[in-house]
Amino acid sequence: MHVDGVLRLKGSDVVTIGPNATLLDAAQLLHRHRIGAVIVSGPAGVIDGILSERDVVRAVAEGGANALGNPVRSVMSADVVRCAPTDTIDQLMSAMTERRIRHLPVVDGGALVGIVSIGDVVKRRLAEVQDETQALQDYITQGR
Repeated sequence: MHVDGVLRLKGSDVVTIGPNATLLDAAQLLHRHRIGAVIVSGPAGVIDGILSERDVVRAVAEGGANALGNPVRSVMSADVVRCAPTDTIDQLMSAMTERRIRHLPVVDGGALVGIVSIGDVVKRRLAEVQDETQALQDYITQGR
């Protein structure tokens, strides 16, 4: 399966936040949407960075509660690894494992069209394995 198939199943909604918003704003946004990362984007819609729960936790651990007043841009990851709708699940698994990241924005023709998490990837891969297992069981039991 490809990324576009994952987005068809899960949807392509992407939650964004501005780079000048506070970490508290970001934490509340993550909590409200029950997500693990948010795309940092200015008014032009260009991806400026990505902010994950881990980034927020690290900032609070290093700076205490006062860190929640800092702007998102101060702790976001600006070097954003992206994927394309035509990338495969195996390519995503490899990129996420090598880079130790859990979220990949999906970009098509320069436009942000979705985001894929490690949970989405694992869910799709497990479904593929279950389908393959069922096909083999059917083949064996039906003698074809």
